[in-house]
Amino acid sequence: MSWLSSLKSVFSPSQEVKEDEIQAVLEGYLLPDSNNALKDRISQVNVEGRVLQITINTYPAEADQLQKIHDDLADALEKCGIQELNMHVIQQKHAHGEGCSTHDHGKEGHSCSSKPQSEAAAPQTAKLPPVVDASGKTAQAEMKKLQHEDPNNPPIQKPAPQQRDVPKHPRIQNVILVSSGKGGVGKSTTTVNLALALQKLGLKVGVLDADIYGPSIPTMLGNAGRTPMIEAENFVPIEAYGMAVLSIGHLTGDNNTPVAWRGPKATGALMQLFNQTLWPDLDVLMIDMPPGTGDIQLTLAQRIPVTGAVIVTTPQNVALMDAIKGIELFNKVQIPVMGVVENMSTHICSNCGHEEQIFGTGGGDKLSEQYQIPLLGRLPLNVQIRENADAGKPSVIAGDDAAESYLAIAQKIIDQLPKAEKPQNRIF
Repeated sequence: MSWLSSLKSVFSPSQEVKEDEIQAVLEGYLLPDSNNALKDRISQVNVEGRVLQITINTYPAEADQLQKIHDDLADALEKCGIQELNMHVIQQKHAHGEGCSTHDHGKEGHSCSSKPQSEAAAPQTAKLPPVVDASGKTAQAEMKKLQHEDPNNPPIQKPAPQQRDVPKHPRIQNVILVSSGKGGVGKSTTTVNLALALQKLGLKVGVLDADIYGPSIPTMLGNAGRTPMIEAENFVPIEAYGMAVLSIGHLTGDNNTPVAWRGPKATGALMQLFNQTLWPDLDVLMIDMPPGTGDIQLTLAQRIPVTGAVIVTTPQNVALMDAIKGIELFNKVQIPVMGVVENMSTHICSNCGHEEQIFGTGGGDKLSEQYQIPLLGRLPLNVQIRENADAGKPSVIAGDDAAESYLAIAQKIIDQLPKAEKPQNRIF
């Protein structure tokens, strides 16, 4: 086996939902403080994406155990690819007489057992319903029916993680997202140049390329085609101009291989790149985000501690509309927006010196005013920026006309970083 093939075998991002393992978890779970199997109580099982929905029958004496049942199952099912468990509870009524704790209600009546619940025999014919893929219309209708079956008895859910609850990375002081609502606005070029500018201003900086489907950071930093070494099942980031860098592009082998993954697998890959990498002690990790407001953005908000986000846009209305969606998403998930960078703001003809606003004017100002966030700076539509990035020597390294603009924006970002004392073991 070649070294490259062994590398690819180690990099195995989160798989799709594993229905056989879900079935095993549900079949093997025993209700707390009893020998009763959960599978004897389940009447419906549906999975849609990474959300599992089950319906179970319970009795009044078990009311205090419902949250524990949900949390136990949620923890076990997370290993099967399930991110959210909705547990619908159908409360069975007591039959006449005291001591009746186990019931089997049907349309024609019910039967009761006077034995304590822990001693009641489970029905021998009970069989766990199969896990149903709820992507079809019929299954979706069933799920909606379950959701509205009892409006006074909503499903038990574990609340989604909040940004404030995400633990800090032990070696990374600040995580900054560079984001845009749409592609083609120069987000990746801005990411690498701001990272290099922050480093030039004295910070220890790393770069993580989270644009899983269109990774361009390796090309822009001149290390396309290189693959990271692995130590103790962890990636060793690749060095580029003194920065620690890692991208999915470093793992696919070449620039022609498409990453044809569904959302859950892509987010699993991102978390592996963040958590399973031997990042050095960093003042800032810059994360180049994919465009849009989808799975990866939500995963970052719930599972990675983020200091703030920088929004990159161009002045025209189409880009601004998408940038607004990005700002609104960050506001909802409690990630501060540090400011807006207006890219391709103006163009100066290299022949005659005429200045023209090809994409319009004032877009960054509108966002800044509307959301009370700083306009960090404007960057020109300059052929040097593109040429240097394509050559693997970004503007800050090449020292072209845009370099000073990137440095000025980086200083404004530094001014917003929380002040923290350096650890005693730091020597820089």
